[in-house]
Amino acid sequence: MTRTIVVTGAASGIGRATAELLKKRGDTVIGVDLAGTDISADLTTHEGRDHMVARVREMTGGTLDGVVANAGLARELPATVGVNYFGALATLEGLRPLLAQSATPRAVATASMASLFPVDDELVDAMLAPDEPAALHRATELIEAGTASTIYGSTKRALAKWIRRNAATADWAGAGIALNAVAPGVMRTPMTEKMMATPEAEAQLLEQVPMPLNGVGTPETVAHLIGYLTSVENTHLCGQVVFIDGGSDVVIRGDSTW
Repeated sequence: MTRTIVVTGAASGIGRATAELLKKRGDTVIGVDLAGTDISADLTTHEGRDHMVARVREMTGGTLDGVVANAGLARELPATVGVNYFGALATLEGLRPLLAQSATPRAVATASMASLFPVDDELVDAMLAPDEPAALHRATELIEAGTASTIYGSTKRALAKWIRRNAATADWAGAGIALNAVAPGVMRTPMTEKMMATPEAEAQLLEQVPMPLNGVGTPETVAHLIGYLTSVENTHLCGQVVFIDGGSDVVIRGDSTW
């Protein structure tokens, strides 16, 4: 069965690997990124988000089988809040009506094991409100205070919480839409290449992000998990944040979640 799936952040990294995998299995993929894909859109802006939704509706005729809200930044900038959280929500919520027209709708967001690190609670609360101006303002305050390192993890913590809070609601599970997230550890992507420019830098990173099972991963590793989550076989996973991190979650949290 040919399925039509939107993948944001499809020009590189996990998004590109996912788009390629889905195409190989016979799906029709609509890629979204700043450039180099089917739809060029800046998901940090309201205009870009609206344009993406409108173009997907035009290209699909109003029915969509899957959404992979993967676009993201790992920079210590307010734009990271704009794309990682509000861009992801605009993708998921904006395309949800199209998913509801499918017989087997699936949606996946890309969170991160960075959600396990210390976050800024005020920023997380502003995102969940949802109050984008307040969240962007708080990100600016964190930059000015020299604590911008909490921005990325905060966006991913908020996104994971949003998934958990919404997956079982009438709009999602009630409409037959399986909504879940993946939480990668360190993967070799353009986003992380500067962090691992030398063997010493990579070793230092793995001290912060322990990955006892096979170390640093590849985008294809995550793509295969997303491939299952968007497949017709995934009939009952609901609201799960699946850590694909070489064991970081286990090392950091142990059995505390139980």
